[in-house]
Amino acid sequence: MTEQLRLMAVHAHPDDESSKGAATMAKYVDEGVDVLVATCTGGERGSILNPKLQGDTYVEEHIHEVRKKEMDEARQILGVKQAWLGFVDSGLPEGDPLPPLPEGCFALQDVDEAAGALVRLIREFRPQVITTYDENGGYPHPDHIMTHKITMVAFEHAADTDKYPEAEFGPAWQPLKVYYNQGFNRQRTLAMHNAMLERGLESPYTEWLERWENMKVKERELTTFVPCGDYFEIRDKALIAHATQIDPDGGWFRVPMEIQKEVWPTEEYELAKSLVETSLPEDDLFAGIREN
Repeated sequence: MTEQLRLMAVHAHPDDESSKGAATMAKYVDEGVDVLVATCTGGERGSILNPKLQGDTYVEEHIHEVRKKEMDEARQILGVKQAWLGFVDSGLPEGDPLPPLPEGCFALQDVDEAAGALVRLIREFRPQVITTYDENGGYPHPDHIMTHKITMVAFEHAADTDKYPEAEFGPAWQPLKVYYNQGFNRQRTLAMHNAMLERGLESPYTEWLERWENMKVKERELTTFVPCGDYFEIRDKALIAHATQIDPDGGWFRVPMEIQKEVWPTEEYELAKSLVETSLPEDDLFAGIREN
Protein backbone atom coordinates (compact mmCIF):
# COMPACT_ATOMS: atom_id res chain seq x y z
CA MET A 1 0.00 0.00 0.00
CA THR A 2 1.83 3.09 -1.24
CA GLU A 3 -1.10 5.49 -0.86
CA GLN A 4 -1.44 7.60 2.30
CA LEU A 5 -3.39 5.70 4.95
CA ARG A 6 -6.44 7.58 6.21
CA LEU A 7 -8.72 6.86 9.16
CA MET A 8 -12.08 8.55 9.80
CA ALA A 9 -13.74 8.31 13.23
CA VAL A 10 -17.44 9.25 13.19
CA HIS A 11 -18.80 10.44 16.54
CA ALA A 12 -22.02 11.90 17.84
CA HIS A 13 -20.78 14.68 20.15
CA PRO A 14 -17.59 16.53 21.07
CA ASP A 15 -15.91 14.39 23.79
CA ASP A 16 -16.94 11.05 22.24
CA GLU A 17 -13.74 11.01 20.19
CA SER A 18 -11.68 11.28 23.39
CA SER A 19 -13.51 8.54 25.31
CA LYS A 20 -13.74 6.04 22.45
CA GLY A 21 -10.66 5.12 20.46
CA ALA A 22 -8.56 8.18 21.31
CA ALA A 23 -5.37 6.26 22.07
CA THR A 24 -5.78 4.37 18.80
CA MET A 25 -6.04 7.62 16.87
CA ALA A 26 -3.01 9.12 18.64
CA LYS A 27 -1.02 5.97 17.79
CA TYR A 28 -1.92 6.15 14.12
CA VAL A 29 -1.17 9.87 13.94
CA ASP A 30 2.26 9.11 15.40
CA GLU A 31 2.76 6.50 12.67
CA GLY A 32 1.95 9.01 9.93
CA VAL A 33 -1.67 8.03 9.27
CA ASP A 34 -4.01 10.90 8.35
CA VAL A 35 -6.83 10.86 10.94
CA LEU A 36 -10.09 12.83 10.76
CA VAL A 37 -12.80 13.00 13.41
CA ALA A 38 -16.28 13.67 12.02
CA THR A 39 -18.46 15.13 14.79
CA CYS A 40 -22.17 14.92 13.99
CA THR A 41 -23.52 17.47 16.50
CA GLY A 42 -22.26 20.35 18.59
CA GLY A 43 -23.34 18.81 21.89
CA GLU A 44 -25.68 21.76 22.46
CA ARG A 45 -28.09 19.81 24.67
CA GLY A 46 -25.46 17.94 26.65
CA SER A 47 -25.58 18.19 30.42
CA ILE A 48 -22.70 19.73 32.36
CA LEU A 49 -21.39 16.57 33.98
CA ASN A 50 -18.36 18.04 35.75
CA PRO A 51 -19.58 19.12 39.22
CA LYS A 52 -16.89 21.79 39.30
CA LEU A 53 -18.59 23.63 36.43
CA GLN A 54 -22.21 23.03 37.35
CA GLY A 55 -23.92 26.33 38.14
CA ASP A 56 -21.44 28.33 36.07
CA THR A 57 -23.71 30.83 34.32
CA TYR A 58 -21.37 31.54 31.42
CA VAL A 59 -20.88 27.84 30.66
CA GLU A 60 -24.61 27.16 30.88
CA GLU A 61 -25.50 30.06 28.57
CA HIS A 62 -22.71 29.42 26.04
CA ILE A 63 -22.51 25.63 26.11
CA HIS A 64 -22.20 25.34 22.31
CA GLU A 65 -19.24 27.74 22.16
CA VAL A 66 -17.60 26.18 25.22
CA ARG A 67 -17.85 22.67 23.82
CA LYS A 68 -16.45 23.83 20.49
CA LYS A 69 -13.39 25.25 22.26
CA GLU A 70 -13.02 22.02 24.22
CA MET A 71 -13.09 20.09 20.94
CA ASP A 72 -10.41 22.34 19.48
CA GLU A 73 -8.15 21.64 22.44
CA ALA A 74 -8.75 17.88 22.34
CA ARG A 75 -8.12 17.83 18.59
CA GLN A 76 -4.74 19.50 19.07
CA ILE A 77 -3.79 17.09 21.85
CA LEU A 78 -4.63 14.04 19.73
CA GLY A 79 -3.04 15.50 16.61
CA VAL A 80 -6.10 14.74 14.48
CA LYS A 81 -8.12 16.75 12.01
CA GLN A 82 -11.76 17.41 12.84
CA ALA A 83 -14.91 18.39 10.95
CA TRP A 84 -18.43 19.26 12.12
CA LEU A 85 -21.35 17.75 10.23
CA GLY A 86 -23.58 20.51 11.59
CA PHE A 87 -26.50 18.62 13.11
CA VAL A 88 -28.20 19.70 16.35
CA ASP A 89 -27.82 17.60 19.49
CA SER A 90 -30.98 15.62 20.31
CA GLY A 91 -30.35 15.47 24.05
CA LEU A 92 -30.87 12.33 26.12
CA PRO A 93 -34.60 11.95 26.87
CA GLU A 94 -35.38 10.89 30.42
CA GLY A 95 -38.58 9.91 32.18
CA ASP A 96 -41.37 7.36 31.88
CA PRO A 97 -42.82 7.74 29.37
CA LEU A 98 -39.92 9.33 27.50
CA PRO A 99 -40.64 12.83 26.16
CA PRO A 100 -40.57 13.43 22.41
CA LEU A 101 -37.28 14.45 20.83
CA PRO A 102 -36.83 18.15 20.06
CA GLU A 103 -37.99 19.29 16.63
CA GLY A 104 -35.16 19.53 14.09
CA CYS A 105 -32.67 17.51 16.12
CA PHE A 106 -30.17 15.07 14.63
CA ALA A 107 -32.04 11.89 15.57
CA LEU A 108 -35.18 13.03 13.72
CA GLN A 109 -33.45 13.68 10.40
CA ASP A 110 -34.09 11.54 7.35
CA VAL A 111 -31.30 8.96 7.45
CA ASP A 112 -30.45 9.06 3.73
CA GLU A 113 -30.42 12.85 3.66
CA ALA A 114 -28.33 13.11 6.82
CA ALA A 115 -25.91 10.51 5.46
CA GLY A 116 -25.29 12.83 2.52
CA ALA A 117 -23.30 15.17 4.74
CA LEU A 118 -21.05 12.28 5.73
CA VAL A 119 -20.82 11.00 2.14
CA ARG A 120 -19.53 14.41 1.10
CA LEU A 121 -16.88 14.31 3.83
CA ILE A 122 -15.89 10.73 2.99
CA ARG A 123 -15.45 11.62 -0.67
CA GLU A 124 -13.34 14.62 0.27
CA PHE A 125 -11.13 12.85 2.85
CA ARG A 126 -11.07 9.41 1.14
CA PRO A 127 -10.56 7.15 4.20
CA GLN A 128 -9.79 3.49 3.78
CA VAL A 129 -11.08 2.79 7.32
CA ILE A 130 -14.01 4.23 9.28
CA THR A 131 -14.89 3.71 12.95
CA THR A 132 -18.27 4.40 14.53
CA TYR A 133 -20.81 2.85 16.96
CA ASP A 134 -22.77 -0.38 16.72
CA GLU A 135 -26.53 -0.50 16.11
CA ASN A 136 -27.16 0.14 19.82
CA GLY A 137 -25.04 3.28 19.71
CA GLY A 138 -22.64 1.82 22.27
CA TYR A 139 -25.34 2.99 24.65
CA PRO A 140 -28.87 3.97 23.58
CA HIS A 141 -28.47 7.72 23.13
CA PRO A 142 -30.55 8.72 20.09
CA ASP A 143 -27.62 10.62 18.56
CA HIS A 144 -25.32 7.62 18.89
CA ILE A 145 -27.86 5.36 17.21
CA MET A 146 -28.35 7.92 14.43
CA THR A 147 -24.57 8.19 14.03
CA HIS A 148 -24.47 4.44 13.44
CA LYS A 149 -27.26 4.65 10.88
CA ILE A 150 -25.78 7.42 8.75
CA THR A 151 -22.30 5.92 8.91
CA MET A 152 -23.48 2.58 7.58
CA VAL A 153 -25.48 4.23 4.80
CA ALA A 154 -22.50 6.41 3.89
CA PHE A 155 -20.14 3.42 3.88
CA GLU A 156 -22.45 1.55 1.53
CA HIS A 157 -23.17 4.42 -0.84
CA ALA A 158 -20.17 6.78 -0.87
CA ALA A 159 -19.20 5.16 -4.18
CA ASP A 160 -22.75 5.30 -5.60
CA THR A 161 -23.00 8.43 -7.74
CA ASP A 162 -26.58 7.56 -8.68
CA LYS A 163 -27.68 7.89 -5.05
CA TYR A 164 -25.34 10.74 -4.19
CA PRO A 165 -24.55 12.56 -7.48
CA GLU A 166 -20.95 13.54 -8.08
CA ALA A 167 -21.91 17.10 -8.96
CA GLU A 168 -23.33 17.64 -5.45
CA PHE A 169 -21.28 15.30 -3.29
CA GLY A 170 -17.93 15.06 -5.10
CA PRO A 171 -16.14 12.15 -6.81
CA ALA A 172 -17.06 8.65 -5.64
CA TRP A 173 -14.96 6.91 -2.98
CA GLN A 174 -15.31 3.46 -1.44
CA PRO A 175 -13.98 2.94 2.10
CA LEU A 176 -12.69 -0.60 2.62
CA LYS A 177 -13.47 -1.34 6.27
CA VAL A 178 -15.84 -0.11 8.96
CA TYR A 179 -15.48 -0.88 12.65
CA TYR A 180 -17.60 -0.45 15.75
CA ASN A 181 -15.90 0.99 18.84
CA GLN A 182 -16.12 -1.61 21.62
CA GLY A 183 -13.74 -0.16 24.20
CA PHE A 184 -16.35 -0.48 26.95
CA ASN A 185 -16.44 -4.26 26.87
CA ARG A 186 -16.95 -6.76 29.64
CA GLN A 187 -13.62 -8.55 29.12
CA ARG A 188 -11.61 -5.38 29.66
CA THR A 189 -13.80 -4.17 32.52
CA LEU A 190 -13.60 -7.48 34.37
CA ALA A 191 -9.81 -7.66 33.90
CA MET A 192 -9.38 -4.14 35.32
CA HIS A 193 -11.82 -4.87 38.15
CA ASN A 194 -9.96 -8.01 39.21
CA ALA A 195 -6.57 -6.31 38.91
CA MET A 196 -7.67 -3.56 41.27
CA LEU A 197 -9.06 -6.00 43.83
CA GLU A 198 -5.94 -8.20 43.65
CA ARG A 199 -3.86 -5.15 44.58
CA GLY A 200 -6.12 -4.28 47.50
CA LEU A 201 -7.59 -1.26 45.72
CA GLU A 202 -11.22 -0.23 45.34
CA SER A 203 -12.57 -0.99 41.88
CA PRO A 204 -14.63 1.69 40.08
CA TYR A 205 -16.29 -1.06 38.04
CA THR A 206 -18.29 -2.94 40.68
CA GLU A 207 -21.59 -1.27 39.83
CA TRP A 208 -20.89 -1.49 36.08
CA LEU A 209 -20.46 -5.26 36.28
CA GLU A 210 -23.51 -5.71 38.50
CA ARG A 211 -25.60 -3.62 36.11
CA TRP A 212 -24.42 -5.62 33.09
CA GLU A 213 -25.21 -8.86 34.92
CA ASN A 214 -28.69 -7.70 35.89
CA MET A 215 -29.45 -6.42 32.39
CA LYS A 216 -28.15 -9.61 30.75
CA VAL A 217 -26.16 -7.50 28.30
CA LYS A 218 -25.07 -9.55 25.31
CA GLU A 219 -21.32 -9.48 24.75
CA ARG A 220 -20.17 -8.20 21.39
CA GLU A 221 -17.59 -9.97 19.25
CA LEU A 222 -14.21 -8.33 19.70
CA THR A 223 -12.26 -8.82 16.49
CA THR A 224 -9.52 -6.21 16.72
CA PHE A 225 -7.19 -5.31 19.58
CA VAL A 226 -5.04 -2.28 18.79
CA PRO A 227 -1.93 -1.99 21.03
CA CYS A 228 -1.88 1.62 22.16
CA GLY A 229 -0.97 1.66 25.85
CA ASP A 230 1.84 4.14 25.17
CA TYR A 231 -0.85 6.67 24.19
CA PHE A 232 -3.16 6.32 27.19
CA GLU A 233 -1.78 9.53 28.75
CA ILE A 234 -2.61 11.44 25.55
CA ARG A 235 -6.09 9.92 25.59
CA ASP A 236 -6.65 11.08 29.17
CA LYS A 237 -5.32 14.56 28.45
CA ALA A 238 -7.70 14.90 25.51
CA LEU A 239 -10.58 13.66 27.63
CA ILE A 240 -9.84 16.16 30.40
CA ALA A 241 -9.91 18.93 27.76
CA HIS A 242 -13.68 18.35 27.60
CA ALA A 243 -14.02 20.01 30.99
CA THR A 244 -17.82 20.32 30.90
CA GLN A 245 -18.16 16.57 30.48
CA ILE A 246 -15.32 15.11 32.53
CA ASP A 247 -14.39 15.49 36.18
CA PRO A 248 -10.60 14.96 36.37
CA ASP A 249 -11.13 13.55 39.86
CA GLY A 250 -13.90 11.23 38.72
CA GLY A 251 -14.23 7.54 37.97
CA TRP A 252 -12.61 7.72 34.54
CA PHE A 253 -9.20 8.05 36.14
CA ARG A 254 -9.36 5.80 39.21
CA VAL A 255 -7.37 2.93 37.74
CA PRO A 256 -3.64 3.76 38.00
CA MET A 257 -1.98 4.15 34.62
CA GLU A 258 0.60 1.44 35.30
CA ILE A 259 -2.20 -1.07 35.94
CA GLN A 260 -4.00 -0.10 32.74
CA LYS A 261 -0.86 -0.55 30.66
CA GLU A 262 0.06 -3.84 32.31
CA VAL A 263 -3.37 -5.47 32.35
CA TRP A 264 -5.07 -4.21 29.18
CA PRO A 265 -2.87 -2.09 26.88
CA THR A 266 -5.23 -2.20 23.88
CA GLU A 267 -8.40 -0.61 22.53
CA GLU A 268 -10.98 -2.95 21.06
CA TYR A 269 -13.12 -2.93 17.93
CA GLU A 270 -15.67 -5.07 16.17
CA LEU A 271 -15.11 -5.43 12.44
CA ALA A 272 -18.54 -4.74 10.96
CA LYS A 273 -17.79 -4.86 7.24
CA SER A 274 -14.67 -5.41 5.18
CA LEU A 275 -14.09 -5.34 1.43
CA VAL A 276 -10.58 -6.76 1.84
CA GLU A 277 -9.45 -10.12 3.16
CA THR A 278 -8.22 -10.14 6.72
CA SER A 279 -7.51 -12.71 9.39
CA LEU A 280 -9.18 -12.41 12.80
CA PRO A 281 -8.28 -11.45 15.42
CA GLU A 282 -6.46 -8.35 14.18
CA ASP A 283 -4.11 -5.92 15.87
CA ASP A 284 -4.38 -3.23 13.19
CA LEU A 285 -7.39 -1.41 11.73
CA PHE A 286 -5.53 -1.40 8.41
CA ALA A 287 -4.95 -5.16 8.35
CA GLY A 288 -5.56 -6.37 4.82
CA ILE A 289 -5.01 -2.87 3.46
CA ARG A 290 -1.34 -2.24 4.25
CA GLU A 291 -0.48 -5.52 2.53
CA ASN A 292 -2.28 -4.67 -0.72
